[in-house]
Amino acid sequence: MGVLLSRAGHTVVAASGRGTGSRERAERHLPGTPFLGSVEAASRADVVMLSVPDDRILDVCRTLAKRGGLDRRPAVLHLSGANPLDDLAPAAEVGSSTLSIHPLQTAPTVEAAIERFPGSGFAVTARGEEGFVLGERLASDAGGRPFRLLDEHKPLYHAAAVFASNYLAVVEGIAEELFALAGVPDPRPLFGPLAQGTLANVLERGAVEALTGPVARGDAGTVRRNLEALRERAPSCVEPYAALARTALDVAARSGRVSEHHRVRVEEVLDAWT
Repeated sequence: MGVLLSRAGHTVVAASGRGTGSRERAERHLPGTPFLGSVEAASRADVVMLSVPDDRILDVCRTLAKRGGLDRRPAVLHLSGANPLDDLAPAAEVGSSTLSIHPLQTAPTVEAAIERFPGSGFAVTARGEEGFVLGERLASDAGGRPFRLLDEHKPLYHAAAVFASNYLAVVEGIAEELFALAGVPDPRPLFGPLAQGTLANVLERGAVEALTGPVARGDAGTVRRNLEALRERAPSCVEPYAALARTALDVAARSGRVSEHHRVRVEEVLDAWT
């Protein structure tokens, strides 16, 4: 965020962080920017951005407020998609405005974030119009596509993001493991087009239309054979397969993709395994 905002004309007055890794990243990506203690860094800013683990936001904010880092009454924001604005209450108590901005994107490295954040959605949450306007401006200046998100909806929003990203990675990891157990050599390049094609169909046509496979077809026998194979070779995958199959069956049934007869047959198979 610091790099993208500096490119847009903002001045990053200071950076802070724990350990040599934070300093090295700041020196590499924001050369010439002072690397200071958190209180001193915050005391120089008009906008203080807390990019820390979710469980540390409240403690960091409390420390800044208690030790005078927020005496200038800057705007204080965090980048969590799940945590409430209440985590910034110590800043609000000393007169700072508070908000949050959450890039709806995965950022395993600084380089990846710089590349991926532009064009991505940015959830903006604030107490009032002034905070929303600031958050939208910062998100837009970073190249993002801002949208407003109510504070009380953040946990649900973040759960959606977990399904869209984290659990997608987990499911594909399971697939890679099972393909390897089935003797498929170097499976990722082989199942990659399948995964990419499915995601493309979901984004283009929606999940209901993109859903294929034995559950959507009502092929109870195939579901049973899948589960038997998993029990024999990968028993830890039986439970997630059955749970996802039930969800897929609900989607298919609600959309009329599977008949009542075939739905019952698939449910009978799944009931025998749970």
